[in-house]
Order: sequence, then structure tokens, then C-alpha cells
Amino acid sequence: MKILFFSSDIGAIDEWKKRHAIKGSTTAYDAESLDKILSALKEPHIVMADYDSVAHDINKLITSNKLPENTIVLEKTPEISSGKMLVSHGVKAYANARISNAHYLQMINAVANAKVWTYPELTAALAKGSSAPTINDDAKELIQNRLSPKEIEVVYSILDGLTNDAIASQLDITTRTVKAHISSIFSKLRVNDRLSLVLLLK
Repeated sequence: MKILFFSSDIGAIDEWKKRHAIKGSTTAYDAESLDKILSALKEPHIVMADYDSVAHDINKLITSNKLPENTIVLEKTPEISSGKMLVSHGVKAYANARISNAHYLQMINAVANAKVWTYPELTAALAKGSSAPTINDDAKELIQNRLSPKEIEVVYSILDGLTNDAIASQLDITTRTVKAHISSIFSKLRVNDRLSLVLLLK
């Protein structure tokens, strides 16, 4: 997927390009140039926005319901409250502007596959804030019919906002086993990620 940088800070864009070896990208410096580039783009793309320099524009796009479909927001000092707001309004990923290359690749892959990507602390806060540990009767019936008892335990742990390592510790299983359970849960409930799971069950 083509990367479209959205930032008024040329230094930040240069840093991202070097850090992640990004080639063949396009850059928009303000909302007007972003709109022009998006109208002309034919191939699939990801908008990578620098919240430190274009927060005002991003917030305007959100309030006018014009946020581009695959938008990633990066910030030098990410905050859980900002992340919650952005993801709840359609941002597909929110992370530190100095994200490691390994996490960058995971993030791009997730967004390219129509998933939401956030760092673990934000994912836990979103899961906790989006649902109480108890779920509605329809959701209970759904998980009883489709999931194994151990998978149901994992679901409740996810709804409690626990990370994979915390779930492993709580259920006395390995993190690898937790990941296998989560993959099975996603498949059986036809969801792509933790946030979709929370939204399905809340």
C-alpha cells in the first residue's frame, strides 16, 4: 500500500522515511493538499499523520466526518486519552512517532488488512473502557455456542483489559497458548482484532 504522509514537519517525515526505509511515498503538508492528493490517488493507500503538527486538521476531518479510511496517527508522546478518542472516531492505528521498525511493520500490515492496531496499554484501556466484565445475554449465548470453556475464560480476560502476558499468568498457561486461543476465538466469532471482539460482545 502507498504511504501518504500528512505533516507540516519535514523533519518528522524524513525521520520516518529513514527509520522505516519507506520508498515511493507522497506528502501532504496541510488539509487542502491532503484533499487534492486523496482525490487524485487511484491505488490503495495509508495516511500516516503527524499529530504533533496537524492535530487541528485531523480533528477537523473527524468532526466533519471526512477522515480518510486508512488513517494512522503518530505522536511523539502518545496519550491513552488521545488514543481512545482517535480510535473511537475511526483512526486505524495510534502509536509513538518513534515506533520501532518491527512494530511499524505490524501496524502497517494490520491496517492494510482492515484491522485496528494500538500499543498494548492503549488496547487494554480501550477494552476496559468499552465493556464491563459482564456481557449481554445474546453475547453470552454466542460464546457458549461457539467457544470452548478455556476460550471463554480468555474472552473475559480480554474484556477485563488484560494483555496476553497477564492472561497467561492469570490462567496459568503460556503466552503462546493464549495467542493460539485468541486466534481461534477471532476465527470462531468472525472478528479481526480485540476491539472488534469487544464491540461484538458489549
